[in-house]
Amino acid sequence: MRADRPTEHRAQFTVEVPDVATPSVDLVLPSWVPGSYWIQDPSRAFRDVVAWTHGRERPLRIDRVAKDRWRVAADGATAIEVGYSVYGHQMITEALDVTPDHLFLNAAFCLPYVDGRKDEAHELRLHLPAGWKVYAELDEVASAPPTLRAADYDALVDAPIDCGRPVELGITAAGVPHRIVLCGPGGNYEVHRLEDDLRRIAEATIRLFGGSPLRRYTFFVHLNDVSDGALEHAASVSAVVPRTTFRPESAYRWFLLVSAHEYVHLYNVKRIHPAVLGPFDYTREAYTRLLWAMEGTTDYYAHLILRRSGLLPPAKSLEELAKLIHTYRRVPGRAHMSLELASISTWVDFYRPYEETVNQSVSYYLKGALVSLCLDLELRHRTENAHSLDEVFRHLYTEYGLPGRGLGEDELPGVIAKVTGIDVGPFFDRYIRGTDEIDFAPFLRYAGLVLSEKTKPREPGDDEPAGYLGIDYENRDGHVRIRQVVDGGPARRDGLSPGDEIIALDGVRTLHDGFGKALERLPAGQSAVFTVFRRGFLTTVPVTLGTPPPEGYRIAPAADATPLERTIYESWFEATWEPPKPPVPPPA
Repeated sequence: MRADRPTEHRAQFTVEVPDVATPSVDLVLPSWVPGSYWIQDPSRAFRDVVAWTHGRERPLRIDRVAKDRWRVAADGATAIEVGYSVYGHQMITEALDVTPDHLFLNAAFCLPYVDGRKDEAHELRLHLPAGWKVYAELDEVASAPPTLRAADYDALVDAPIDCGRPVELGITAAGVPHRIVLCGPGGNYEVHRLEDDLRRIAEATIRLFGGSPLRRYTFFVHLNDVSDGALEHAASVSAVVPRTTFRPESAYRWFLLVSAHEYVHLYNVKRIHPAVLGPFDYTREAYTRLLWAMEGTTDYYAHLILRRSGLLPPAKSLEELAKLIHTYRRVPGRAHMSLELASISTWVDFYRPYEETVNQSVSYYLKGALVSLCLDLELRHRTENAHSLDEVFRHLYTEYGLPGRGLGEDELPGVIAKVTGIDVGPFFDRYIRGTDEIDFAPFLRYAGLVLSEKTKPREPGDDEPAGYLGIDYENRDGHVRIRQVVDGGPARRDGLSPGDEIIALDGVRTLHDGFGKALERLPAGQSAVFTVFRRGFLTTVPVTLGTPPPEGYRIAPAADATPLERTIYESWFEATWEPPKPPVPPPA
């Protein structure tokens, strides 16, 4: 590979195929990337694809026979070469990015495999500007030019490659060296705090699973002006975050949560995985009903890792869990899509939300995390804290993750029963296979916690709460444009629609900046006339406002928590039980 035209954001590649013994050779480019479950078709960035015999002695015919496949007529050659150029200018977690000062390479977006030979070892030679360093969790078998070796194509795809002059930091967690590679200018991070916090995340995760499968790990952190989240790999993570994400504390807490999520993925997804997720068929969707356990349970443990590592105090951790419950209960689609269906549907749903998504589907990340919370507390309660979800996942790591054994689609309840002695079939039927509403209060009470609603304070003299419309809206050139209309809300019932542009409320002109305040002045139960442009035509829609849902939730210790509940809390949260604080009396 050569990156000698970086101002054009192009890289030039040559694929060498030895030991050809067939009349033709097919080169296949993946249509998706493990960990990112949607069809992306990166072949659109390819051009100037040509083929020769080895050494470029004579040209060979090459035809594009499908969107992701090129066929070379070997014409008697025992070794062939294929050359091409790829445009790469996307600083996202799964892409090719070629700039004058940096190269980020995910093999799935620029390196096709030879059909039928994906299991063979692959080597990649990198011709780079002078002074650039190469970072990848692959074996370096030569240094001039840098040459990396992967055991097979899956290993190549699972090891992003970063080249340039980044800032490199280093830590050791449980005896395993970890690199932090910060790519891109700027960044409001504090070096020692960043190193210490990522070390604590790694150590808490290794302690949870009982050991590390690694000899080294790399946190690739790309500093950008926008965020793209992160993508897990077998021995690294590639993250794209705002360069200002390290302050204030709320933004930094998000970064730590993402880092914890991806580090848990070292075990759950990269080692423990559904049978269909490895070895991979990159040409078509890989359907599994277990993504809720791979992603949602990982998200649950990411929250626990921040608590158990001491990066979040107990009260703040409970506040974050309460926010998840509030977000979940604002999704009407939870009544229509089970976790198993959400897992299967991810290829057309999760990565491509549209105006009706909130009403017909639910995130397997969000609900999966909350169901994992309930399942963990249920197991602890029913076994008097003798067993937990921690123990289940340690067993999964040992029995399925280390030998690389895929988990069958219906195996998980049986594994839980084997480890804990608890039949979770009814729980799965209600909350994982089914769409029963989750009453979080009983589950939280198992850990001595009480769930309560938070209501918006009223102004003195207000008899009724402010009215509720049930829409999500955006600023469109200073005007209010409805993005989503929520099932069960007044707007859906009385006829407002996505795309409506609200220009007046009760005959008075309204703009985006003042719309929220105008709604707050209308009490629940009052009717109002919304004047809207709908597909270019002016119309009016009378709406009777409803009672707003809770502003949020609060999780707090129960005053009458039993000894068992306190024990469960301390084991689960790895924190000392603290009774609720008495209310502060109002000033005299």
